[in-house]
Amino acid sequence: MEQDCTVVTSNKRSCLIWGWLAFVVVVLDLGSKQLAITYLNYAEPNPLLPVFDLTLLFNKGAAFSFLSDAGGWQRWVFAFIAVVVSAVLVVWLKRTERQYWWLGLALSLVLGGALGNLYDRVVQGYVIDFISLHYNNYYFPAFNIADSAITLGAIVLILDMLFLEAKRKPSEEK
Repeated sequence: MEQDCTVVTSNKRSCLIWGWLAFVVVVLDLGSKQLAITYLNYAEPNPLLPVFDLTLLFNKGAAFSFLSDAGGWQRWVFAFIAVVVSAVLVVWLKRTERQYWWLGLALSLVLGGALGNLYDRVVQGYVIDFISLHYNNYYFPAFNIADSAITLGAIVLILDMLFLEAKRKPSEEK
């Protein structure tokens, strides 16, 4: 039976060391959301640049307010999904060898973002968003630090799969 070489064997260290990054993302996310609640008025734009405002908004749905008007059940469904995804990410980090730090970085960013938004969803009942990007009358949906970390982590994960994973394969098959 062949073993996947990206899985940690007993004598190799895992990417779980990247957990510190997930923790930093959660702290920055929750701290920035607290600042937004303290200093911003709900739905009142505070322009910083011609294309960038700080606008406090509450999102009861998922990405782009998906299912935000569903009646409340979505809170617990999205929270459950976040818990399952977070558990999978922790196991994936634990099973990934430390030498694949690019993958560890990506997974930790996604994990930190998922945990930051999970906290909001469970404690507040909604996710706190406050970053608003726009051009003329075109507005991108408001987001937060957790969303940014998830997006950046997903981009790094895709880049890893497209460019780095293929380069690892020949050396792993030896």
